[in-house]
Amino acid sequence: MRRGRAALVLLVALGLAPLFANAQRRSSESPRSGALRLKLGSYNPRSSIDSEPGLTSRPYFDTFGPRGMLLFELAYEYYLFQSVGAFGVGLSAGYAEKYGPATVAGDPTQTTSERTALQVFPLRLHALYNFDYPSLHLDIPLVPYLRGGVAYVPWRITKGAGVERVDGKRAVGGKWGVSGAAGLALLLDVLEPRLAADFDADVGVNNSYLFAEYDVLRTDLLFGGGGLNLSSHQFMFGLNFEF
Repeated sequence: MRRGRAALVLLVALGLAPLFANAQRRSSESPRSGALRLKLGSYNPRSSIDSEPGLTSRPYFDTFGPRGMLLFELAYEYYLFQSVGAFGVGLSAGYAEKYGPATVAGDPTQTTSERTALQVFPLRLHALYNFDYPSLHLDIPLVPYLRGGVAYVPWRITKGAGVERVDGKRAVGGKWGVSGAAGLALLLDVLEPRLAADFDADVGVNNSYLFAEYDVLRTDLLFGGGGLNLSSHQFMFGLNFEF
């Protein structure tokens, strides 16, 4: 009987050990002030571009096909205050491009040996909320979050080594719009608490997250700007480092 009780106590102690270790790490980690986010996703404005009023063809589809382009974004976020979650503001910059065969002027069915490309550079200013209280205080390693704000998307179309010209004008412009995202982040520190503690002590990174989000970018609602409607919605994935 005593051996059974001892075994039960040992199992409970082993089960609670990671929680105590995590709680101890929380008490010793440095203060948080913000985060750096890296994310990737498939950005596809095809339906928005090809549905522009006045078009008699599908310029994006005919040149680049149905697939989107790989969008990379880097964001810096600053926490204004932290209570039941973290509230703050952020600024992000991104880049995406798509190449295809250039077409003959006046005859989109004929292609040339040159390559044409659509390049976009999304810039976003957003407010943020991370519901990280359960993660930081209840050892539940999942953090739902929201992002929302304004966006400006510069763009250009290149042909060969230079910028394309359409009706004598350079194919460059920029569109204002709005953006938003909702996602879920997984706290990676619980997988290796000791490594996470060393990462904080040596580099100053408090918490590391792997996240997935549904991202919306609309350039057809507000403000305006020159040229293409670059609205799109997509899933994005990435890493978040709090410091």
